[in-house]
Amino acid sequence: MPAVDAPSETELAQALAAYAHRWPGEVATVALFRELLDDAENPFARQRLAGHFTASCWLVDRAQQRVLLTHHRKLGMWLQLGGHADGQRELHLAALREAEEESGLSGLRVVDEIFDLDRHWIPEHKGVPAHWHYDVRYVVHAGEDETYAVSEESLDLAWRAIAELAVDADADPSVRRMAGKWLAR
Repeated sequence: MPAVDAPSETELAQALAAYAHRWPGEVATVALFRELLDDAENPFARQRLAGHFTASCWLVDRAQQRVLLTHHRKLGMWLQLGGHADGQRELHLAALREAEEESGLSGLRVVDEIFDLDRHWIPEHKGVPAHWHYDVRYVVHAGEDETYAVSEESLDLAWRAIAELAVDADADPSVRRMAGKWLAR
């Protein structure tokens, strides 16, 4: 008898395969995400300290020229909005939830196709040991009102020109990569 979780995990497996087809240079990264997905221990729970899925968004403005970034409180870096899946197996919905919570924006729309994958090391923080985040990133489109509200998870938020981020040597490498993907679409 199939597990209740099988359909969304199958959908994620299919989405990862589609991503590998679009970005053949990232096949090794996709293999790491597939390995995590196939692990018997729940990879959607933050308590899995060997590594777990997170969900982020490339939140673009209506003109599709700017992206909303957060000055991340814990990491002290300008990054895309996102966070833990917290058991949510439909990662595009987790990315949308994080976008709404961290930006205060309403009327957001998520594209359920994977936009980017990033596996990154999270340092120890407040007693939580260092661990891997397997970040699955989706495009989220802003609604009519682009006036954001800074949440307690951020030091600040800012709309940034995507074309400028693509060449900003001080930007996080994964943010530059996403900017390049966005501009190449």
